[in-house]
Amino acid sequence: MASKKDILPVNTDTEVEQSSTITYAPEVINIITSAAVNEVEGIAGMSSASGGLLTRKSNSNKGIRVELSTEEVSIDLYVIVEYDRPIQKVAQEVQENVRKAIESMTGLHVVRVDVHVQGVSFEKENSALADGAKNAVIAENDEEKLTSAAAETEATEETSEEA
Repeated sequence: MASKKDILPVNTDTEVEQSSTITYAPEVINIITSAAVNEVEGIAGMSSASGGLLTRKSNSNKGIRVELSTEEVSIDLYVIVEYDRPIQKVAQEVQENVRKAIESMTGLHVVRVDVHVQGVSFEKENSALADGAKNAVIAENDEEKLTSAAAETEATEETSEEA
């Protein structure tokens, strides 16, 4: 019986004929771009070109505009940056991450990635303040319970001493 090694083809040229082409739907580029943007720390979400917030959970493809040819692609991104993050650094990381993702996955040349910062999100800061306030209320309630329990224990001890 022939071994697997003997069955394999001898010539392994993988050249694609010159007349063959690979094309990508703009939606494919949108998906790759969206995933690459969401990997960057400091991005609160995408934005529509008019400035409406699209969170990570919503359809973030709407904050992406793609110009696609057979060998090149240009991207416009509309983003919201988290408060207290260096905007220029976040935008540059987005550009680099998007460029690498598209070029490595599709082989297309990324001509440009323009990042349009449409706003700043205070959501994390506000949620941190809300969590702090919630924890303060919980701590206050726990303190009241401890005080109440101590008073009950003291009253019980006084009652048992009298008896």
